[in-house]
Amino acid sequence: MTRTNETPITKNLVDTAAANGSFRTFTRAVEGAGLSASLRAKGPFTVFAPTDAAFEKLPAGKLEALFKPENKSELASLVNYHVINGRKLVGDMKSWVDTRTVNGQTAPMKSANNSIWIDGAMITSADIDSSNGILHGIDKVNIPTKQ
Repeated sequence: MTRTNETPITKNLVDTAAANGSFRTFTRAVEGAGLSASLRAKGPFTVFAPTDAAFEKLPAGKLEALFKPENKSELASLVNYHVINGRKLVGDMKSWVDTRTVNGQTAPMKSANNSIWIDGAMITSADIDSSNGILHGIDKVNIPTKQ
């Protein structure tokens, strides 16, 4: 996969998120959930990564609780609720009403006023290329209904 200027894209989704600087908490969640190898795999995947500011909006104590070893499966479900199979640019999503996430649940989608939302989270940075997919930054952590 290359960019339009033909510079090869060598970083996978996890490394791309880590290098970005806005997704440190999401990267930590991927690692804590034991999903680093999955999101470094061939893919392709589309990741809707909550920004660090989005994680700060969680209720007090929620983030700390998610990172406890006994809540690893809940954390994995949350991370997987932010991932879909395939490489989808924002332009591909404009007519979507929902999408199936890797955790098996369907997330509602909405497009209005040149913005796209997934389960109430607005895409704030779009189409960040990686070697095995694409990453979109979102402004809210989406919580799956089933853990």
